[in-house]
Amino acid sequence: MILDFLFPNRCLGCNQLIDNSEIVCEICQDKIHFTHHRFSENNSLKEKAALLFPVENAFSLMFYEQESLAQKIIQQLKYNHREKIGKNLAQWTIEKLNFEDRKPDLIATVPLHPKKLKKRGYNQLHIFGNILSQHYQIPINHHLLLRTRHSKAQAKKGQSERLKTKNTFRLNEKIRDKHILLIDDVFTTGNTSANIAWEILKNAENVKVSLLVMAMDA
Repeated sequence: MILDFLFPNRCLGCNQLIDNSEIVCEICQDKIHFTHHRFSENNSLKEKAALLFPVENAFSLMFYEQESLAQKIIQQLKYNHREKIGKNLAQWTIEKLNFEDRKPDLIATVPLHPKKLKKRGYNQLHIFGNILSQHYQIPINHHLLLRTRHSKAQAKKGQSERLKTKNTFRLNEKIRDKHILLIDDVFTTGNTSANIAWEILKNAENVKVSLLVMAMDA
């Protein structure tokens, strides 16, 4: 209660006071550029991903434009110790995502390198993924993949550095006969998603890979 008084929760868009369970007010939420993707149909994320790897289906919650509210929300989630923002993003996703007859068998999240995980204290995808797993009743495995190379955050890399993601991930468990939903925060160049997808497709038996991200470049 004292912390709530000293540090009241404010909208990330307009800075007005809001309920502690929210991240933006209703007016600012209406200003977020949601994609309105349908998982079972072609969309802009699937088209971009399909240029890099065989993607089954794809869904992005928001468009990630420079200086946008979507960008600010995800940066707060990743770099400002606001892990609980993942709950809000998961709830928005649940309101908009219908798998129809293409529900995946397993959810996997993009891992952080142990050094980065120790420094940040959490993986920004875990709360988000866990809520989706529970709602859609899809098992989730946060340890299916290992990140073998430590690097600085994608947002802090130049274009050439972002392309150097080859051999960064390793499949950590044997898997077969699964439709895997890979969850990441932002799809920019798509190299992280492609690197992981090919690692799964090359080393697992009879699998399909779909992609879900919080936001994608417009």
